Amino acid sequence: MKKALIILADGFEDIEAITPTDILKRSGVDVKLVGIKSDTVTSAHGVTIQTDTTLDKVTDLADAIVLPGGMPGAENLANSSKLKDMIVRMNEEGKIVAAICASPALVLTPTGILKGRTATCYPGLDANFTPDIKKSKDRVVQDGNIITSQGPATAFVFGLKIAENLVGSQKADMIASQMLYQS
Repeated sequence: MKKALIILADGFEDIEAITPTDILKRSGVDVKLVGIKSDTVTSAHGVTIQTDTTLDKVTDLADAIVLPGGMPGAENLANSSKLKDMIVRMNEEGKIVAAICASPALVLTPTGILKGRTATCYPGLDANFTPDIKKSKDRVVQDGNIITSQGPATAFVFGLKIAENLVGSQKADMIASQMLYQS
């Protein structure tokens, strides 16, 4: 069974965390919600989530890591050196690194893993991309093992792209159909 870690920090964007979680669970992926500092995390819109564990207790790399955006959630993710180290290690091992909204710009860019790659993020935050990152205006961009997406309204297709990478396109298409998604 494939495993995914969804990393949550206070101020995360609700739909960008819950939608991929739902899609991945429906796809048969073992999903763990991971609090960056605490096992209770509050979203940008005041929804409190009980996580499965905290980042300091994660010892094994999963097949994918998912980084929701939202403010100040993305900034809180970016402030974690342990998370940065995990992202770099997962990228080096070719694992899926997925970030949406502000997180591609604020969390992934400082790690250096986007250098020479194409990525997208919340419009305007791409000003944080270094010159060696090719900016895209697509809703979801996959470049190798890295998946980036624009924001709340793209969370569904973002979740499906992660699922496609973990369980295959046939299963992801089946889940999309069952959820009445039309591209």
